[in-house]
Amino acid sequence: MISAPRRYSAAFSPEIIAEIERAADEGLYRIRGFGTLRPLPSFDDLVLLGASISRYSLEGYRERCATNVTLGTRFAKKPIELQIPITIAGMSFGALGANAKRALGRGASAVGTSTTTGDGGMSEEERAESKILVYQVLPSRYGFDPEHLRACEGIEIVVGQGAKPGGGGMLLGQKITERVAEMRTLPAGIDQRSACRHPDWTGPDDLTIKITELREATDWEKPVFVKIGSARPRYDVQLAVKAGADVVVLDGMQGGTGATQEVFIEHAGIPSLPALRQAVEALDELGMHRKVQLVISGGIRSGADVAKALAMGADAVSIGTAALVALGCNRAIHVGDYAALGTEPGACHHCHTGRCPVGIATQDPALETRLDVAEGARRIRNFLTVLTMEAQTLARACGKSHLHNLEPQDLAALTLEAAAMAGVPLAGTDWIPGRNGC
Repeated sequence: MISAPRRYSAAFSPEIIAEIERAADEGLYRIRGFGTLRPLPSFDDLVLLGASISRYSLEGYRERCATNVTLGTRFAKKPIELQIPITIAGMSFGALGANAKRALGRGASAVGTSTTTGDGGMSEEERAESKILVYQVLPSRYGFDPEHLRACEGIEIVVGQGAKPGGGGMLLGQKITERVAEMRTLPAGIDQRSACRHPDWTGPDDLTIKITELREATDWEKPVFVKIGSARPRYDVQLAVKAGADVVVLDGMQGGTGATQEVFIEHAGIPSLPALRQAVEALDELGMHRKVQLVISGGIRSGADVAKALAMGADAVSIGTAALVALGCNRAIHVGDYAALGTEPGACHHCHTGRCPVGIATQDPALETRLDVAEGARRIRNFLTVLTMEAQTLARACGKSHLHNLEPQDLAALTLEAAAMAGVPLAGTDWIPGRNGC
């Protein structure tokens, strides 16, 4: 007798059933770190159109392709000069350990780019290692210090993050050591939840006041960034510009986090691809594209991603998860510690536990020693160098003598969805779905 083939429900897959059973058993939503696990349209769905007869390519061994970018040219007395258009995103001391912050700062400084503090204030290690440091001002105000604000090169007002637009941050009690608690004025060992919105404003007019206050507190020297999660980028970008931002940082759905509800990570926000297009269009409508710089983050992993983001209109990109992977996140070492967490290298998203096997997302002194600062800094420097060289290689192939000379006309899309989201033609056609009534 031939048995019928085993079939699973598409709506109630084994994974969905397991999660329903877990929720019913525990009565708690799932919290985790890292970023979205679901497949999303990304920069992989775009290709660059290298030069041939109709375009003139540049020789990589003889002809220059510049990479520098200036952020904060609108109002700041001292804009930030970067050697490469790739920055390190805000990741807090607390979510990360001191050695990770040291390595990120030292590696970024070696190639002439910036790091960002994250929630919870500025650590001594980060300031010492980062030649260019952007100080985040978040709804929580944890660790906020006007002296630290003035000691940094830029200010980033965080309105939202791509992993959790509309939601606040989390730092579970096992990561709140005495030092973290002192920096944030919190009790040690108790779960911390950051506010989801700033306590001193209710709309864009209040944001204007806050930006002015921060400028006056720093003698109008520092560029003011406004970071938003990708939910309604067209409106949010324009309101940030109206409020006086020098730079807008747009964090797509692929952005990672140290800890939040999984339902946020997988079901809130829109991917970086359509968010970036809408942001560029919003700046164009105001006549402010390139006058207000645009930084895109969320899912940047390679020099190809960098080149494509710049071609779509970004002035720079910011990396978080990729930088942690370069440091050693998910590396196949200390495999037994991954197993103790119920996971394995390559599938670990247990940043929230404080038991990071490679010593990055932890405050445990014993685990932290597993991350060698000098080696970590070398790996970050190497990774940023490779990203830059890859982006230059593609730009030269398109005939560009500067990364910022890349343009949408250098792109084609491989799928209908990517063509519509990015606003570039489907490969082999001049058709952009959703344009011209089609």
